[in-house]
Amino acid sequence: MTLLLDNEFQPLPPDKAVDTKLFLETVSHLPSFFDCLGSSVFGLIKSDVNGNITKIKAVYLKDPQRYVTLQDIVEAEREAHAAQWPKIGATLALMWLKRGLRFIQVLLQSLADGEKDPNNPNLIKVNVIKAYEEALKKYHGWVVQKIFSAALCAAPYRSNFLKALSKGEEAKEEDCLANVRQFLVNYTATVDAIYEMYTSLNAELDYTV
Repeated sequence: MTLLLDNEFQPLPPDKAVDTKLFLETVSHLPSFFDCLGSSVFGLIKSDVNGNITKIKAVYLKDPQRYVTLQDIVEAEREAHAAQWPKIGATLALMWLKRGLRFIQVLLQSLADGEKDPNNPNLIKVNVIKAYEEALKKYHGWVVQKIFSAALCAAPYRSNFLKALSKGEEAKEEDCLANVRQFLVNYTATVDAIYEMYTSLNAELDYTV
């Protein structure tokens, strides 16, 4: 099995509500994805993802019966902390977490769609740059953007990245990409649902760090 398929996301119900317990159990395995990218700079995203998962989990564990879905948590914090919300607690943590998850989504989708640099087809630099620009760049100030620019240029070889996703096992590229496409089905639906929730609740912030 692959790093991704070992812990697949579950299909969403018709109302697109994201079960908090299932989400936290599944997403907790994703930080290791950033190890596959090689550069230690991606450890910044990994650390951020880990930290935000921890913050959301801490809130959830205070009252699991009340916080059945992620929206239950966000709405409860809006009610309890109207003056500070949404820049508070699990609401803020989930806002940043979804951006890290979107980075993974865009990167994998770009690979699955066969997007390549024609001059360097065995590099994933073009895929990583697309993911960064779509998911994170607008929320990063000039200094942080410069740090990531260096990391993006050091993105691993395509073959090495796919091998890392296969947990070091040799596998055909088409088989690896088939696994990526399978993973993306429920993963993309979940990430999209969280983004839609933030839009509908007017919980999105666009400040930079």
